[in-house]
Amino acid sequence: MRLKYLSFLMLMLLLVSCASKKSVQGYVDEHPKREFRGAWIQAVNGQFKGMEEQEMKRYLTGMLDSLQMVNVNAIIFQVRVEGDALYESRFEPWSRFLTGVQGKSPGWDPLAFMVEECHRRNMELHAWINPYRARTKGTTSVAANHYSAKKPEDFIKYEGQLYFNPSLQSNRDHICGIVRDILHRYDVDGLHIDDYFYPYPTAGKEFADEKWFKKSNETDKGKWRRENVNHLIYQLHRTVRETKPWVKFGVSPFGIYRNESSWEFGSKTNGLQCYDDLYADVLYWIEQGWVDYCIPQVYWEIGHKAADYEELVQWWAKYASQRPLYIGQDVQRTVKAKDESSLTGNQQADKYRMQRAQENVLGTCFWDAASAANNVNGYRDFLAQGIFRYPALMPRYDFIDDKAPSKLKGVRLIEESGENVLVWLLNKNADKDEMNVPHRFVVYCFAKGEKVDLDSVENILAITSKTFYKLPKELSGKYTFVVTVLDRMQNESKGRKCKVEL
Repeated sequence: MRLKYLSFLMLMLLLVSCASKKSVQGYVDEHPKREFRGAWIQAVNGQFKGMEEQEMKRYLTGMLDSLQMVNVNAIIFQVRVEGDALYESRFEPWSRFLTGVQGKSPGWDPLAFMVEECHRRNMELHAWINPYRARTKGTTSVAANHYSAKKPEDFIKYEGQLYFNPSLQSNRDHICGIVRDILHRYDVDGLHIDDYFYPYPTAGKEFADEKWFKKSNETDKGKWRRENVNHLIYQLHRTVRETKPWVKFGVSPFGIYRNESSWEFGSKTNGLQCYDDLYADVLYWIEQGWVDYCIPQVYWEIGHKAADYEELVQWWAKYASQRPLYIGQDVQRTVKAKDESSLTGNQQADKYRMQRAQENVLGTCFWDAASAANNVNGYRDFLAQGIFRYPALMPRYDFIDDKAPSKLKGVRLIEESGENVLVWLLNKNADKDEMNVPHRFVVYCFAKGEKVDLDSVENILAITSKTFYKLPKELSGKYTFVVTVLDRMQNESKGRKCKVEL
């Protein structure tokens, strides 16, 4: 194992020596033990529409298998597009993005399937909802049980779409009720919302909420709108905590918070703004502890005139790191941005170099998952052979829980059907608290003479939910294996050793 790693490292160093200073130099051999590596799987683009059950299952498992090759450890799966459901809901109709007809059952439950398949691959599953959108431009009618059909007065039309009125408490209660139902019935690891708050504005077209604004006695409509969104974010966070405290609540806002021209601390950019145009005060939510992680959608190129990637990564790292911060990457735009001086021939290598250079950036998320899984322009291969070569544990959410689970009772080697198998026993006094029960196990392998260092990620053989692990047949000689326990928050226990000769 060590020999293979050294051979790979020598090859990469040779390549780096032939590359310019803009290449992956300085980070190609850096393998953090903890890093969020996520991917968004969306439904709103219609990629599933009309697929039969088995076809869609093959499509999804193929995508997951491909992403597993780059040690992706979190999938953000869209389950609510427009007040509908990609799961069996008692409150909202089946999505037309499954069958083509809103309210028509596909005959199976995609969310339940994805939870099982992601966990089988030791990936987290974050259920992604769009809170306010109730009808997209392509939706001409809604099912009888759609909330807008029951209470049309609680919705506002804007540019061919329909939105839950953000100022109404009844709408906030409905949205939080949907979240509570998802958390109660599915073993999801996260609840995720995207960048759609008040609608993206069209010049000269006003969102028709004047009637409710006048009733509020507020004088600043922008402030009033932000407060409406603030109320929802606070209530969502509280709903998640009260229902399942180990579930993370995350948001992926538009990539520009505010321009420097609008606010002295804003980024040196010139584009649409979260705060001023979408009424999403992301920094306030982070400051208040209402979100557990943030993934700004920094989809632009390095050197983009209005929104430079490097400028925005540095800005978010400076102002938004009170909670775990990850960077949303646009795969297609990245590989289309040519850079002949780079190892990849595009901006992929430099983007990761810039991101990894920020101590406060703890991971990344692919937009979109299919582009990464399909290895567009070698995007997946670059990660698999280099900086994502080894698995990574999740960043710590110690503000939710920082207690490590109990150490294993013991680890030993057995032979089963001609194979060497490590097995382990839980401590009889293992934590009963759901926050600290054993959830995953990490298997480390150290050859004779190697220092036992649990921070050495290249020595991780596996992260598994099983209480055994079949050793690779190519292992031969004396080894020290160490197995640790991870709880739901990925706090790691002390290790239990097992020395063997194979």
